[in-house]
Amino acid sequence: MGRLRDGQGLRPADAEWFARGLASGDVTDAQAGAFAMAVRLKGLDAPGRVALTRAMRDSGRVLHWDLPGPVIDKHSTGGIGDSVSLLLAPALAACGAYVPMISGRGLGHTGGTLDKLEAIPGYRTDVSADDLQHLVRDFRCAIVGASAEIAPADRRLYAIRDVTGTVESLDLITASILSKKLAAGLEALVLDVKVGSGAFMKTLDEGMALARALVETAQGAGCMTAALVTDMSQPLGSSAGNALELIEVMETLTGDAINQSLFDLTAALGGEALALAGLAADADEGAERIEEAIETGHAAEIFGEMVAALGGPSDFVERYPDRLPAAPVVREVRAGREGFVTAIDGEALGHAVVRLGGGRLREGDRINPSVGLAELAMVGERVSPDLALAFVHAATEEAAERAVAEVRAAYALGEAAPEEPPLIHDRVG
Repeated sequence: MGRLRDGQGLRPADAEWFARGLASGDVTDAQAGAFAMAVRLKGLDAPGRVALTRAMRDSGRVLHWDLPGPVIDKHSTGGIGDSVSLLLAPALAACGAYVPMISGRGLGHTGGTLDKLEAIPGYRTDVSADDLQHLVRDFRCAIVGASAEIAPADRRLYAIRDVTGTVESLDLITASILSKKLAAGLEALVLDVKVGSGAFMKTLDEGMALARALVETAQGAGCMTAALVTDMSQPLGSSAGNALELIEVMETLTGDAINQSLFDLTAALGGEALALAGLAADADEGAERIEEAIETGHAAEIFGEMVAALGGPSDFVERYPDRLPAAPVVREVRAGREGFVTAIDGEALGHAVVRLGGGRLREGDRINPSVGLAELAMVGERVSPDLALAFVHAATEEAAERAVAEVRAAYALGEAAPEEPPLIHDRVG
């Protein structure tokens, strides 16, 4: 660590020693904190990021596959109303891929894929690495949490980062994300790097820097990777909250009511993934295949099989409205005046969902899957005193009243229609 502290970079042998020590406990919390702070202050070059990512990946079990198709996955840096993973995993599987999607829980103001799936009665997200391999072999995709066998060094370092003020280090973010993903034995990975008010990266420059670091590091570690830098200046879907987002996913998968932004971004990310894995000639052809997988119902069929295999209802696709919990209190958020939605504070909406009980204020908090926000107005929409900006789904009248005020404060209205933000800002890789 002295070399790193003195700005001389991180050698592979040093990274391997550090990751092994994190996993075994031989590296103390004080040493881990000093390492994290040195990285935060001095930074790593590209070879150093690759060395740290590989070492953390190899601190636990790395999966190996013998399947008749490519093993691919997607990762998002997190946002509001972002339920793309639930659409994309079964759609990729329907196109001939195998998808071991190791996902996470809500972090801060952003929702978590595992929390959404756990709104389904009986769905198990905690499975062993062996079970994950069997599930992917038999059902082509499985969305689960990381077992203790996967990248244990990252689990330890993440906790250290949280108490040392180094969570925002680009180098440590990169190694944390990729060590878990690459431990799944992927052949190709597509990344969704969010920027805007509802994302961790607020500016396009920050998002592009992270996207480049992720792509360069993943490719340096031997995984074909590309990234789309996408907009999070407003929620991606029109709902935010676990069961409410699942309803939106199922409506889109079954064709009951397609959310166009969710559909379009799923197709774009899936097209990139299929092209990287050699299942499509290019991203455009891949996107068309993803669209077809959803429109024909093949993706919904695979999603239903995955849900049943992981303990959920066998008829979930057919009866999802009856299988998901509903909040007892629903309140309309009125705009109060006429105008156009000119801006949305996505982070404020995310915090409103957390305070309703749909996220965690601290680790270990229990989540209420039924609460959240629905029918959110988007940038450019015209509103009036009689039109709703959103609907609050709450457990109590008191919680609903507080959320109504928070949601109203998150919206900016103006006299002129603004330019609507693009869904995708740029591509890296």
